[in-house]
Amino acid sequence: MNLRPVLRSVGRLLLLLAAAQLVPALCSLLYGELAAVNAFLISSTVTAVVGLVMTRFGGAGQVYRREGTLIVVGGWVLASLFGALPYLLTGTLTSPADALFETASGFTTTGATVLLDIEAASRGMLFWRGFTQWLGGIGIIVLFVALLPELGPGARFLYKLEVPGPTAEGLKPRIKDTAVVLFRLYLLLTVAETVLLLLCGLSLYDALNHTFTTLSTGGFSPHAESIAAFSPWVHVVIIVFMILAGGNFSLYYGLRQRRGWNLLRDVEFRIYLAIMAVAVGVVTWDLWLGDLDYSLPRALLDSSFQVTSIMTTTGFATADFNFWPKISQLILILLMFIGGCAGSTAGSIKVMRVAIGFKAALREVRLGFSPSTVISILVGGKRVPESVVRSVVGFLVLYVASWGLGTLLLDAGDRSLVTAASAAIATLGNVGPGLDQVGPAANFAFFAGWEKVVMVLLMWLGRLEVYSIVALFTVSFWRR
Repeated sequence: MNLRPVLRSVGRLLLLLAAAQLVPALCSLLYGELAAVNAFLISSTVTAVVGLVMTRFGGAGQVYRREGTLIVVGGWVLASLFGALPYLLTGTLTSPADALFETASGFTTTGATVLLDIEAASRGMLFWRGFTQWLGGIGIIVLFVALLPELGPGARFLYKLEVPGPTAEGLKPRIKDTAVVLFRLYLLLTVAETVLLLLCGLSLYDALNHTFTTLSTGGFSPHAESIAAFSPWVHVVIIVFMILAGGNFSLYYGLRQRRGWNLLRDVEFRIYLAIMAVAVGVVTWDLWLGDLDYSLPRALLDSSFQVTSIMTTTGFATADFNFWPKISQLILILLMFIGGCAGSTAGSIKVMRVAIGFKAALREVRLGFSPSTVISILVGGKRVPESVVRSVVGFLVLYVASWGLGTLLLDAGDRSLVTAASAAIATLGNVGPGLDQVGPAANFAFFAGWEKVVMVLLMWLGRLEVYSIVALFTVSFWRR
């Protein structure tokens, strides 16, 4: 393994992060928050110096699978560490574990928070909090590939490791061009949602902040009430863009190119919408007939918002579903495991993996009675290669094992089983809120420092889709 290109690439990622920290510094300057400006400038300088040193000691070289894996994992870990500096320098958070948790939750677009009084923080800090999710949503690595073409063939490995889902097919023959296309689509949707939120009466600050955290399916809000602080029209706009953010971005590129693609012709997108529609229908019915005095329109709006928010792993809230009927809560928990489409900014398992895994399980049942039968797995009329099926099954095993281990560790901290299990899946699936003590109206501040570190590891596992981090602990990865 050649570590010189790894150092050089991760160093340049830190330089990119240092430049990004100047954006909230400008926001703080506009609001007259001079202490925050100084904190961001110091943080940016420290990040840039470390980035320059790593770049200096690094060097050119081919980036293959091992090097690509180290770049991606190292990039996310160091982004979380250096992105935490502004929280500590401004005094917004005083514990390193808290600062790491909040930053990792931002970059991994998890949306879980340890801030006890969100609105007491400076506007610049809250802008940085939302901006980290926007950067994490498009993927720091995808942005890096778009801006640094000299990676050559190594760009393909970085792209495949970064783009979530069982497949990562390029939209263009060159991966660099694909990364640029994705970034342009992301910018276009960012502008569109910001304009619509401004038309709904939001200030530019609120519109940008909520656009950042909607398209990234992150869920951070600068308001303690989250989206409940705004009108139903804002809820509707955010529902639409959460659905878009949870879909495969390559489909939107096909529509933009007028290739005659229809979103509903994509089998994963159809399953995604079908699951969401059924869940909305059941939860609406459950709320309307329950004991919470819901009118039908309000039940429909709240259920549509929360189902969309949870399935796309955004984590926004317009209602405290901790008090919803058990059936509705169970549906939301199941949606936390499913997530959005492959190639989206959403977290969790992904719809395509769920579909392939379910068909693989049914095939094993059939093979138990007809062992000599050759059965191919078809999705949308197309045969799924056995290599993909094995990859999906392996992912599901590792994912469930990670959730189980995380639950056991958090439960050992004297938490209720519901709190531990929902906190584990909320962080592993990059969802944000869970149930019981980590419900949408609560936060994660009460956890001990070591428990927060466990959840940070779960966030990284979920964002990097398990394989990349697990590979680091295998002997074969480090063997020449």
